[in-house]
Amino acid sequence: MPRTKGDHEARRRDVSEAVWRVLAAQGFGGLTLRAVAAELGATTGLLTHYFPAKRDLVAHALELLDQRTAARPRRAGGTGLSAVRAALLGILPLTAEATATNRIWVSSWDAALADPALSGEYALKYGRSREKLRDLVAAAQELGELPPGDPARIAAGAQSFVLGLVVQVLFAPEAFPPARQTELLDDYLAALVPPGLETRPASCSEQGRDR
Repeated sequence: MPRTKGDHEARRRDVSEAVWRVLAAQGFGGLTLRAVAAELGATTGLLTHYFPAKRDLVAHALELLDQRTAARPRRAGGTGLSAVRAALLGILPLTAEATATNRIWVSSWDAALADPALSGEYALKYGRSREKLRDLVAAAQELGELPPGDPARIAAGAQSFVLGLVVQVLFAPEAFPPARQTELLDDYLAALVPPGLETRPASCSEQGRDR
């Protein structure tokens, strides 16, 4: 019997799930047609219908990573500095799911650095992330919860801080449990607020203790 469109879509979903399981277990370094075929219980020949070349497989894996990251539940951020804090907490590996996603992201950096086109795409991704963070910082400044200054520069520093913390957590999770990550982020945000600034949201000092 000829295969239906539903059969094709179901098979593609199966392939995508196999790709994700390989990523979760081995990262981008272990992502090969052979590994995905073994996970799927199929032949590499079948997979070449979906991924004619290794770059097609990597591109699909990155698309999956984007989708999974976007679909991850996000905490309510409120406004001002609380929104900045929530956005940064959303990046950190505070849950098992967020840890797995971050492990895959970090493992993908090598593949991206080796491919000029992917490097450009990654630069755009991180640039868009900084722009969103910049807007949140600007809103906090308007509310008087952050001091005046270049919001883009503050956003770049905050992004650099959390990405550096992500790497440390992945290599030494026992030294950086979720509570410790939250404390370090709150310390960083508190350092942005000069002592004389009166309007400071309680979230930076208190919300870290209600987790």
